[in-house]
Order: sequence, then C-alpha cells, then structure tokens
Amino acid sequence: MLTQLCYVSSSTTFMSTSELADLLSVARRHNEAAELTGMLLYKDLSFLQVLEGPSDDVHRTYRHIRNDPRHNRVRLLFEHQIEEREFPDWTMGFHNLDRENLESLRGYSDVMTSGQRARDLFNNPSRAKRLLLLFRSRS
Repeated sequence: MLTQLCYVSSSTTFMSTSELADLLSVARRHNEAAELTGMLLYKDLSFLQVLEGPSDDVHRTYRHIRNDPRHNRVRLLFEHQIEEREFPDWTMGFHNLDRENLESLRGYSDVMTSGQRARDLFNNPSRAKRLLLLFRSRS
C-alpha cells in the first residue's frame, strides 16, 4: 500500500521563477530517491501539493515541508492509503498558476485565490484533488 497526502501552505515570501525552478529541481531529486510522485501548484504565494509513495517517505517529506522556513500555515487537506498512484509519471509535476489564464480552463475554479473558496478546501478536500487532477491531464 501507498500513502497519498495533500496539503496547502503559504509561501513566506514571493518566489521568483528561478526560485521556484530551484525548489522544483531539489524536490524532484529528493522525490526520485524516495520513490515519491505528485503534483505541486503555486498561485499568489500559495502552494497546493499532493505527495504519494511509501508511507514513511511521504510523512518524512511532509515533516520537512512543515519545518521549511519558506512555508507557513501548512495545513493537511487529506491523507489516505492508495493501491495505485494517481500521479505516476512525475517525481513532481508543477504548474505556476500565476503565469496562466486560468479562467479559460474548463473545470477551473478560483479556489486558490478566493479566501472563501480556499476555506472550502477544508470542508470539501475532494475539490483540491479535482484541481490537481485537472492539471495532471494538461501535462
């Protein structure tokens, strides 16, 4: 069995394109070594990420993220056991949503930009999963 874990967090500072690329490069190397897969979305200083893989490695990575000074307000949306990965092709898929015309995407919601909608993620975490899967299908 594998674990799938999804969280949201806020960046403590604005991250430039090169800083995001560096973060992604390090994450991909780590995730490959730990046999983790997933997807990371970034929008307006907010991260939404799903991690999947061996339970110990997922939890170790999540603890590291919670202690990373670049993140604050790290909040778990969901965690469960899975038999099969939903993001098997990526050590870390990534989309910088600040650079996209999101309103034109079929099925997109402003959940990462609207305060009320962001709070809705905690009441209905399946919305986060649908959003991540939307971007998986575009990659």
